[in-house]
Amino acid sequence: MPAPCIALFTREQNRLSTEGLQISYYVFENRPLNSGKQSRVTLTMKTNITLIGMPGAGKSTIGIILAKDLAYGFLDTDVLIQISHQKTLQEIVDESGYMALREIEEAELLKVNLKRHIIATGGSAIYSEAAMMHLAEESVIVFLDLDLEQIRERIHNFDTRGIARSENQTIEDLFAERVKLYKKYADVTIDCRELDQDSLALEIIKKTEALL
Repeated sequence: MPAPCIALFTREQNRLSTEGLQISYYVFENRPLNSGKQSRVTLTMKTNITLIGMPGAGKSTIGIILAKDLAYGFLDTDVLIQISHQKTLQEIVDESGYMALREIEEAELLKVNLKRHIIATGGSAIYSEAAMMHLAEESVIVFLDLDLEQIRERIHNFDTRGIARSENQTIEDLFAERVKLYKKYADVTIDCRELDQDSLALEIIKKTEALL
């Protein structure tokens, strides 16, 4: 039987403060308890900001502003999917179904290997735990939080936008289902209700600077 091992910390939600600097990602090194060697943790800084949130939350728009303000690269994963497959999101849904779009999205997200980028994800990215854990390795995950009424006001093409949802799922159903997942994966939640675009970008920079 292999010797028992000890793992330090558990998940990304655990925070470690080292000389006033917050680190939110840990690489674990397990050592046998009887190995005579001290267990240690390697601290790795994150370099990306990944934006998550409902369709219409402003992920792409805010992402471009952040990229300019921080001199970062910018990636819109919805655009990445469309370029890779030479189809709009709605065409993928119409031809293959919403679950196919989610599978395509997961596959594209798992390929992302970037540093110093702002990544604007599709609203359905949070259905893939594997994709979110992959993004979290190099990203601070930021949830752009708006209330349902604001989302409803912003989305005028709900049926043709290419949203990965079941046929009978309403915007209210989608909101209730997804918000719990956005909160699950977020390192930082930004209340966007009263902020204009530039103020929102500054708030994100302020809330993430200790984590980058």
